[in-house]
Amino acid sequence: MARILVVDDDAAVQLTIRLLLERAGHSVVTASDGRKGLALCQTGNFDLLFLDIFMPGMDGFETMRMVRQQRSQIPIIVISGRPVSPESDLAPDFLTMATKLGAVSSLQKPFRPADLLAAVAGCLEAADRDLPPRPAGGVASSP
Repeated sequence: MARILVVDDDAAVQLTIRLLLERAGHSVVTASDGRKGLALCQTGNFDLLFLDIFMPGMDGFETMRMVRQQRSQIPIIVISGRPVSPESDLAPDFLTMATKLGAVSSLQKPFRPADLLAAVAGCLEAADRDLPPRPAGGVASSP
């Protein structure tokens, strides 16, 4: 299965995602902020990145920008717990912004386990279809 990095400052969210993914057979590594996640992403060979948008220090947008510079092929699923505003036409839609900036998929917290697993499956299938054109050395391998 896949090797997945989860970057979220909420320990409960990390644990929930980790348990769901490990039960589905994936290998999971977690980081509590963008800087730690970026460091792990630089040294690890991950197939997928879960990235919270709102974290202290380096937020998800900045983390995603830096990951894209170094590992452009890694699929990213952004997650956010920011409530959807009743004045939704006035509030920015950060999940949509993140997908326009390079995330492959997005999930609003709280999410259903089935939605999380479907997003992972979709991203991994899309990445598998893209394998041949990737440059040598940039392909993430699954165990």
